[in-house]
Amino acid sequence: MGDKGKKLKVEAEEENAELIDGDLVVSIEKLQEIQDELEKINEEATDKVFEVEKKYNDKRKLVYDKRNDIIKSIPDFWLIAVSDTSLPFLSHPALCDLLTEEDQKIFKYLSSLEVEDFKDEKSGYAITFNFNPNPYFEDIKLTKSYTFLDEGTTKIAATTIKWKEGMGVCNGDAHEKTGSKRPHRGER
Repeated sequence: MGDKGKKLKVEAEEENAELIDGDLVVSIEKLQEIQDELEKINEEATDKVFEVEKKYNDKRKLVYDKRNDIIKSIPDFWLIAVSDTSLPFLSHPALCDLLTEEDQKIFKYLSSLEVEDFKDEKSGYAITFNFNPNPYFEDIKLTKSYTFLDEGTTKIAATTIKWKEGMGVCNGDAHEKTGSKRPHRGER
């Protein structure tokens, strides 16, 4: 009888384990259905947010175009914006470290700056610098684009600058800039 009692106890535990496993599987399936429902709602909310952003980006574009028309009428606007640290362009903490005095000379020829969202705004944007003819490079437009990839990385692509002879680096290869950087606002 001792062996028979152990056998019944083991069979009862196996049935109980199957019931627990079955209940657990059902619960996990229900939980997954709820999670899928939440994901669907979150995707819908994201799409709605982008619709609203697109609507307002379209409205902003009209105002930016008007602003660009006025900027074009101001001689050397971008040079002034870069040279005067009271204006936000060079007082920006990231930009002031990137631009040299040589870069500032190039800004004399910058006619406008455009930021364009990709058709699917979730995927990225492009910044286009529009230049007047200049002694530095052949290009009239230089564009840098940022594409957001699914795995959380950002792909960055830029126009290869066609430098005029003696004016820059070939094909955008890394180089050491010869201009001196402007001091941060508090360093003067």
